[in-house]
Amino acid sequence: MESSNKTTRVSVVLKIVIFVICVFLALLSLFPFVVMIVNSTRSTYEIQQHAVSLIPSGFFLKNLDILLGKSFNPMVGFLNSLTISIGATALSLYFSTMTAYSLVMYDWKFKNAFFSFIMAIMMIPAQVTMIGFYQMVYKIGMTNNLLMLILPAIAAPSMVFFMRQYMKPALSPSIVESARIDGSKEFFTFNRIVLPIMKPAIATQAIFSFVGSWNNLFTPLVLLTKQEKYTLPIMISLLRGDIYKTEFGAIYLGLTLTALPLIVVYFLLSKYIIAGVALGSVKG
Repeated sequence: MESSNKTTRVSVVLKIVIFVICVFLALLSLFPFVVMIVNSTRSTYEIQQHAVSLIPSGFFLKNLDILLGKSFNPMVGFLNSLTISIGATALSLYFSTMTAYSLVMYDWKFKNAFFSFIMAIMMIPAQVTMIGFYQMVYKIGMTNNLLMLILPAIAAPSMVFFMRQYMKPALSPSIVESARIDGSKEFFTFNRIVLPIMKPAIATQAIFSFVGSWNNLFTPLVLLTKQEKYTLPIMISLLRGDIYKTEFGAIYLGLTLTALPLIVVYFLLSKYIIAGVALGSVKG
């Protein structure tokens, strides 16, 4: 009896320690976002004197005026970034899942060679191919077209790899075979049966793809030269290029505006990720 009570007390203490550690890690993760939001309400002088503060100030409207008073319009950059991120994420998710489906559910001659080619492409940095990509875009006259930041997302080797690895244990061939026997066409089977099964993987990759596309600075900086086509990261980078004075409060406000959609996307998709983790633990 005593040993049982002792075991119970140890278990309770262990749970309390784990809870405290989790709360501490959660607060530590949220701390940079809190500092960023607080600094968006402070003046440049206050930030220079004390870079880290948890007490909001009263310069939010002034920082907003500074941000809106630039030669570019942050809201236009916000909409451009949103258009690019949603379009690139949707295309990469759909076609990467479709490619993974072909690698898992079909047997064709060069399947293994094609997958090896995808793995090899993953090893090539995007910066290496940028010169050739820019020359191609320039020759077809689409250097200031947002489509050239959306359409290349169809080819996403790392996402194809992730989807293939998730699909192999998650999608049973018998389900697809049953659908075919019932007369279901291939596209219907993929859209109505495979995609719902892949929801946790799609949600996970949607977050990574959206964040990567939203924060992308290098490619838009190379392809876009007109201010009305600028993305929000480009505009935020221009705030640091003021030769007279760097307004840190406006920069933090711009960063807060940049981070908000990412937080919204995560909260919208997090339930699917949690459901996928729970499903995986039940299967295990």
